Formats: sequence, structure tokens, C-alpha cells
Amino acid sequence: MAFRLQPLSDIHFNTDYAGFGMRTAHQSTLYGLLAIAGFLLLLGCINFINLTTAQGAQRAKEIGIRKTIGSSRKQLILQFLSETFFITGIATILSVLITPLLLKIFADFIPPGMHFELWHQPSLMIFLFLLTVVVSFLSGLYPALILARFKPISVLKNQSVSASGQSRNSRVRKILTVSQFVIAQFFIIGTLMVSKQINYTLNKDLGFRKEAILNFEMPRDTVMSHPQQMMADIMAIPEIQLASVGFEPPSMEGAAFGNIIYVDGKKEVKENVQVRWGDTNYIKVYAINLVAGRNVRASDSTEEVLINETYAKELGFQSPDKALNKTLMLNRKKSAAIVGVMRDFHEQSLHGIIGPIVFEYSKRADIFHILLKPQNEEGTVWPAAIHKIAKAFKSIYPESDFSYSFFDETIAKFYQTEQQTSGLLQWASGLAIFISCLGLLGLVIYTTNIRTKEIGIRKVFGATVTNIIMVLSKDFVRLVLVAFFIASPIAWWATSKWMENFAYRTSMSWWIFVLSGVLMMLISFGTLSMHIIKAAMANPANSLRTE
Repeated sequence: MAFRLQPLSDIHFNTDYAGFGMRTAHQSTLYGLLAIAGFLLLLGCINFINLTTAQGAQRAKEIGIRKTIGSSRKQLILQFLSETFFITGIATILSVLITPLLLKIFADFIPPGMHFELWHQPSLMIFLFLLTVVVSFLSGLYPALILARFKPISVLKNQSVSASGQSRNSRVRKILTVSQFVIAQFFIIGTLMVSKQINYTLNKDLGFRKEAILNFEMPRDTVMSHPQQMMADIMAIPEIQLASVGFEPPSMEGAAFGNIIYVDGKKEVKENVQVRWGDTNYIKVYAINLVAGRNVRASDSTEEVLINETYAKELGFQSPDKALNKTLMLNRKKSAAIVGVMRDFHEQSLHGIIGPIVFEYSKRADIFHILLKPQNEEGTVWPAAIHKIAKAFKSIYPESDFSYSFFDETIAKFYQTEQQTSGLLQWASGLAIFISCLGLLGLVIYTTNIRTKEIGIRKVFGATVTNIIMVLSKDFVRLVLVAFFIASPIAWWATSKWMENFAYRTSMSWWIFVLSGVLMMLISFGTLSMHIIKAAMANPANSLRTE
């Protein structure tokens, strides 16, 4: 074993020692959440630009009159930027007011004891002010430049922009809309892939039984007192199928290692191996299969151990049978014979590969491992068993608190960070889709407004409502398809990098990308269809009468 100093600044983010009671934060996850927040803010800025420029024609005459009575372009730009700053300031104030409510809604994602106290955090107030200024500038500058460029003569004649300027502005809006849908599509693919990986980790065969197993620790200062009486009381409970005493379950957060030596003739193999210990029922409770040999036997004179397939291979045995009856040095004074080889099981989460493991027979009762009988339809078997176990525990250790956990829930906690990330991605995807659809709606409104007369002429020449819907929709559908083909390789790369954190991972299925594309297409078509149908069904006489 190696010992090294750890700086205090490393403790909060270092997960190598997570099993020893310290609360740690996953730095990559925090940066990922910060990136999600940045993307959502960028979507909001893009959306504001789209909607503001799309509705610019409604303020054309106002701008023309202001320029006619002497307003300069600089004054108009400052006015529009001031309006944007005012809107952003109101949004900032509202966000501060609803933050305590959001903290309650997302309480499961936030460490206990965390509070939002703006007035006691001057640095946060400065950050919010600077963020408001930056967002106002990014969101308001382009619309201000566009609106301030309107010519008074043109706008007062109902000709707000020239054809070339109109085309150029439309291209910019389309680029911004595609950017929105790239981000939304990225979130959808990412959410589906993260959910698929989490489902894979929770349902993968880990090499042992994890359902219907209850664990509880013995009082620390009494692990060697009354274990036989406790075991007898537990086995007398009719709702219990089997019980065992020993060390931690097969899979746990953190690790327990031992330096174990195997001497092969003149060659000495010294390995840092994970250790487990328990009585003869331990292997039976967790249904750990043996690929060679037998289970350990209860004995006070002989030392027997089991090893896993990985350790057998590292010791140089190509066949598990070859490892039987070989001797391991557990420490300087203690040796043990290998009597069986366990099928490999995942001793930690799927983030890491399976390492060498030794299981040693011991009567030490650190933790009880209890296999419950199957739950009945009324759901009373397990509650009754827990109640009787607690009663037996308190009768022997009246001064100690009884605390238990289900083994499958312990396994699920290994991936708590990923599950929380998946939940936050679902929220982010929903917000991204909503904001993107608003941006698309703004582009639809702008396009249908400038093509009102075209729609009227098409209807006069015999075009049906369906024909007009197809003509107007194809450009928007094309934008969504472009966004899909841009987002797919980016999402594939990002999710591949994220899945590198897992030594065992699911495949990148093609249907994830197809499903996300179809989902985005349906949502976007549903957004634009209502306004396009309304424009297509309008009376052509009304649009052709106005100049």
C-alpha cells in the first residue's frame, strides 16, 4: 500500500475515499450542469433575438417617426438596449424571488443545509448584476442594430426593409433557429442515452442476488457478543428464508484491501486484493456461483478461502480447477487453502473493472445479511419480518438503534449521481424544447406576415389549404432536419465521452437518434401547424385589399 498527502482543497471533489463518510461532489457533473445552464441561457438570448426581430415591423412606423423628428441611430440603439436591460432586470428579480421555491422542488438534488441568502453574499449580487448586463447586451444588440437601420421614408410607406435586407435578416433568423434546435436535439439524445445507461446498470446481472436481501450492522462495540443468540432469534422468524453474518455485502461503495501473497515455487506473487469474509451461508444468501471447488466450511482449526476468476487468472491459473488446494499467505502469521473459485461478480459499481477478490470464512458478526421470503400479494411479509427483526435486535441491544437497508437500494445509490443527472437533463430538455418552439413560432409568425399576399394569390389561383400548409411547412421542417444532422454527431461524441466513465456500458443504439429526430419533428410541426393553418385558411380578399 502507498500513503500520500492529500490537500484540503482536494477533499470536496475527490471520490476515491467516498466510502468513509465524507460528502463529495463530482466535479465533472458540476461543470456539466453549468454548461446546461449556459446552453439554456443562450437559448433564451437566441429566442429573444428571433422574437424581437420578427415583431420589428410592428415598431417600424414608430422608428420612422422618431428618426423624422431628429432621433439619431445611436439614440435608438441605446433606447432598444435600455428596453432589453429593463426586461432582463425584471427577469432577474423574478428569478431571485422564485429561487427558494425551486430549491424546495429540487431538494433531492441539493446537499442538505444549503440555503439561498442573497443579501449575505455580495459576490453573488455582483455576479447577477454582471450577468444581467451581459445577457442584455448579447440579446439586445443585434435587434437594436436591425431596428435602428430602418429608413424613415420606407417604413412610413409600409416598406420596412428592402428585399435584400429582408433576405439577409431572414437568413440570420434561420441560423439562430437551427442553433436552438441543435441544442434541443442534443439534450434529447443525451437524455435518452443517459437513461439507457442507467437502466443498463440497474438491470445488469452483477453476478449475485440483490433482491429481497436486508442488511443491518451490529453495534460497533458488541460485534463479538451474543451473535449466536441474535442469529437464533432471526432464523426463528417465519418470514426469513436464510441469514448470514460477515463483512460488507459483495458490492459496496469504497473498498477493503489486503496484501496477499502467493508463492509459486521460487516466484512470489504479492497482490493488493479486495477482501470479504463471512460464514458458510454468505455465499448462499447472495447466490454467488462457484466455477470450481466447494464452499468454505465452518472450522476453528483450518483456514479456507475462496477466490474469484480474475484473481485466479492473475495468479497464473488458466483453468479455475488449477487454483484449488493452493495456499495463500493472508498475513505474516496466517495462511489459508483455496477451496473454491467464485464466478466473477462486480464488487463495486460498473464504473470500474472487476478486480481480484478473496473471501475468507469467519464467524465475526459485523453485518447481518438476511434473505427474506418472497413478498405476498398483500405486501405484509417484509414489513412483518422487519418488525420482528427490530424487536429481536432491541431485546439484545436495548441501548442501540436498529437501522437497516435493502441491498438492491444500496446498489441503486451507486448511480445516484447519474440518476440525478438524468432527471436534470429531462428538465433541461423540456425547457430547451419549449424555448426552441417559441423561437420557431416567432419565425413562423414573421414568415407568414411577409408572405400574406403570396398566400392570398395562391388561394385565388386555386391552391387548397393543404397545398399552402405544405408550401409553408417545408422550409421549417428543413430547418429541423438540418439541426438534427448537426446535433447527432455532437451528441454521439459527448455521450461517448460520458460513457467512458463506465467500464461496462450499453451500446450506442441507432434507434436513440431516430427516436429523438422523430420526437423533435413532431413537436416542431405541432408548434408551427396552428399558425400556418390559420394563415392558410384566411380570406384572400383581406390580404389582397391592403397596401
